Order: sequence, then structure tokens, then C-alpha cells
Amino acid sequence: MQISVLGDGGWGTTLAILLHRKGFKVTLWSIFEDYAVYLNKKRINTKFLPGIKIPADVKITHNLKEAAEAGGLIILAIPSEHMRKVLKKLKHIDSRCCDTIYLSAAKGIETGSLKRMSEVIKDELGNIKLAVLSGPTIAQEVARGIPTTAVVASYDKSLRKYLQDTLMTEGFRLYTNDDVAGVELGGSLKNIIAIACGISDGLGFGANTKAALLCRGLLEISRLGEKMGARLNTFSGISGLGDLVTTCISSYSRNRFVGDEIGKGKSLRQIKSHMQMVAEGIPTTKSAYALSLKYKIDMPITKEVYSVLYKNKSPLKAVRDLMTREKKEE
Repeated sequence: MQISVLGDGGWGTTLAILLHRKGFKVTLWSIFEDYAVYLNKKRINTKFLPGIKIPADVKITHNLKEAAEAGGLIILAIPSEHMRKVLKKLKHIDSRCCDTIYLSAAKGIETGSLKRMSEVIKDELGNIKLAVLSGPTIAQEVARGIPTTAVVASYDKSLRKYLQDTLMTEGFRLYTNDDVAGVELGGSLKNIIAIACGISDGLGFGANTKAALLCRGLLEISRLGEKMGARLNTFSGISGLGDLVTTCISSYSRNRFVGDEIGKGKSLRQIKSHMQMVAEGIPTTKSAYALSLKYKIDMPITKEVYSVLYKNKSPLKAVRDLMTREKKEE
């Protein structure tokens, strides 16, 4: 089988390299023509995956039609903000949509529609063979072969087991799950808590504060997820607690970095203007806050992160308001 990875970010590039090592013919698609030319020449993704060599026979292209037609499996490693736009192009150029397997590797919730990525994909491509991939997967670590676990979720048992066999390696262990909503929401919502943990770091707080944010943050994620149809125990697993811990403590975490810079006094505009990579937690915070209002779910950490990002609230004032809320039982 030939595989196409749409999206040349750190995670997309890593998946292309991982699957090439397994012996698959892989095509990597870049949205930017000049960067595709650069990657073909340099063979190192200096923006998003520095220091990791892209094998010479991984095909790199800017031509979406060429990439789509090359893959029996298409991995969608596209930021959530751009997913629908790419899919609209894809459905007009890929006549084999119904026969192709799609795997979403994106972590986010679409602003406006408040839909998970698998819902956005089905909106545009229809009733296709679809699964999602999520978990604590720092791209640099996976690319270097550091032992990592993740989850592939689909309502189709044979499809998720097939993808488990396709992607799993000695250093990349995959579990399967049929709770698509839970796996997607865990991977998306944890980025908000990672921003909160970054703010805590930037303010100079310690392990006590981060432990509180992780614990209470997981409760918020689980509470909203259950209301949206996910299973509660999914949020205690790899795609929930596992991804949450990794994103909140890793020095590679873009979302924790955003929070850290805010805690140190920088504005969101300043931070975004100097970032090459996308921090999914920024738009996801807006979506999650809207979902909390829609479902009438108490999400105090999400509310305060939203206020800091979008209402210019002082991080210290946000912390004070969290700590002085009405007393309650755990």
C-alpha cells in the first residue's frame, strides 16, 4: 500500500518518516510550494522537525492531486483551522474517496461549527473509511525512536485493527478504541490545560500549582466529554490523561510554550507573530468555552484561559479568581 501524508508539520513529517521505515511508499504534501521545494532540496524540516533527516525516497510535493492519488491511505495531519479548506479541495480532485482510507491526525475543534475533526471530515467527504489517531506523541521523540504509545479510534473494528498493524512499530505502540469522540476530545481539550500550565510556569509557580491544574483540568475535560457522548474512562487513558500530562510538562509542547510566554508578560499577538508552528490550544480554547456554554458545563480553568487569551485578562487576576471561587466538595 502507498501512503500519503497531507501536512508537513512536525507530526506529519514524523509519520511520513515512521511509515517509510516500515517499508511503505510515502508521499508528503506541503501546502506551500516554496517550502516543498526547500524540503526536497534540504531533506530536513528545519521549521517543524529540526535535526531529523527525511529519507530521499519519501516523495515531497505541493500538488494535492498528485498526493491524493498516490495514497490508498491518506493521513490528514492538517491544523484544525485549515482542515475544512483542504478537504473542500480534496473532494473535487480525488475520485477514489469512497475507496480510500482516511486517518485524522489533527487535534482540534473547529471554531464556529464546534465540530470535532472527524465530523468535519465526514461533512466534506461523506461516508468514508475513517479513523483518528491521538495520544502523547511529541513528534521529535517519535522521530528519534523514543518509546511512545498512542490510540487509533474508529467505529469500524476491522479498520482500527488494520491501522494498528499498519502504523505500529517496536518503538511506537498503538492501542485501539471505539470511542472516537472521547479520543478526539481528549487530544483537543488538553491543549487548553497545557496553556494554563504554561502560564503557571511563566508566573514562577511550582509543582503544587501544576498538579492542581492537571487534576482539575482533567475533570473539566471529562465532564464536557461525557456530556458530548464520550465515555468517561477514555479520559483516564492514553489519549486523555496520557496526552494531558505530556503536553503540560514537555519542553517541546507548543501550547505550554504559549502559556509560559503569556505568564512572562507577552501578548498573544506578540507570541503568534514569532511562532512557526501552530498551537492548537489557542483556537480550541474559544471552541471549548463556547461548548461549555452550550452544554451548561462548569469549566473554570477553560473560562479563565479564554479570558486571558481573548479578553486581555491579567494572568494573576485569573489565578486569583480561580483560587477564590465558592468553596465546594471535591
